[in-house]
Amino acid sequence: MSKVCPYTLIGGNMKEKQQYIIPIFVPHLGCPNDCTFCNQKSISGQTKKVTKKDVSKTIDEYLKSFKKDNSYREVAFFGGSFTGIEKEKQEELLKVAYEYVKAKKIDSIRVSTRPDYIDKDRLNLLKKYGVKTIELGVQSTNDYILKKCRRGHTYEDVKKASKLIRRYGFELGHQMMIGLPESTKLDELQTARNLAKLKPKIVRLYPVLVIKNTQLEREYQAGEYEPLTVVQAVERCKELYYFFNRKHITVIRMGLQSTDLICNPKNENSEVVAGPYHEAFGQLVEDGIWYDSILEKIKKFNVKVKEIEIKVNSENINNVVGHKKENIKKLKEIYDLDTKIKQYNSIKPGKFEIKILKTYKDFLDE
Repeated sequence: MSKVCPYTLIGGNMKEKQQYIIPIFVPHLGCPNDCTFCNQKSISGQTKKVTKKDVSKTIDEYLKSFKKDNSYREVAFFGGSFTGIEKEKQEELLKVAYEYVKAKKIDSIRVSTRPDYIDKDRLNLLKKYGVKTIELGVQSTNDYILKKCRRGHTYEDVKKASKLIRRYGFELGHQMMIGLPESTKLDELQTARNLAKLKPKIVRLYPVLVIKNTQLEREYQAGEYEPLTVVQAVERCKELYYFFNRKHITVIRMGLQSTDLICNPKNENSEVVAGPYHEAFGQLVEDGIWYDSILEKIKKFNVKVKEIEIKVNSENINNVVGHKKENIKKLKEIYDLDTKIKQYNSIKPGKFEIKILKTYKDFLDE
């Protein structure tokens, strides 16, 4: 039996518990400036300020939709820079979520913020209200690229904040972007190496999309910025995904969440002007990892293969087939290989078996 690379795949159900996230967006609260690529109102799909009633209503609505099983439930404050909000507002929102933690209706709280908005006082406040995870919007560790994007912080800020977060006992998360202006594949690999040294538990990878009413849109329209294609973004994310898994750092998301506004640029309501948008971007990367692993296994047979059978858990059939049967099509078009897939739930999720049904010698002898 062959494991899919030496990696844990997204959606591979390798955890004992299903994790449910209750997202609460606090758009642009706490941000000191506008990054060239950012329009939080578009990204979050929200324009109004969040109140404690909003937090309670959102949590209750999500809890009703969750299965009452052995699941792990987490409230996540996304958007803006949570620790940059005035202290009173932070407490207003956190108090509500913390009541659900104390009532054992949810298991934990996470927040997203900027590296330069982390200090001992802020961390003490988060600790008081049961926050478990802090995600830092790093984007890049290249100071030139950070300055060009008007991030307003440096790599040194990232290092200081990451170390302080870990010292206070929080789970550390990092968010990085792929395809920033003047960023190369080598820049992004170096960012990944730098982040790994800071020992985050989790990472998010966000390919840059050109959003309406941003400085980046103006640069794009002026021909000063060329976004990545979907194929380029998938390949870069795949390489970073391999790297972080080798470092035992979990990639929990790739690509922005699709919303009514963050959707196909061809949609008239879309806020996306250009860039590697795909409604199933993370799935494309994951399917590509399965394809690489299957191909690697086939090559080890050291014989010209004409037809194979892949045995896999039902949970991973779509990974093997690929989005719109892309993996099966590539095996046929590139290697003239016929593929049959069989479901075997005795095979653990994330693993597969390959059996040769016919070699080219068999085919020619027929």
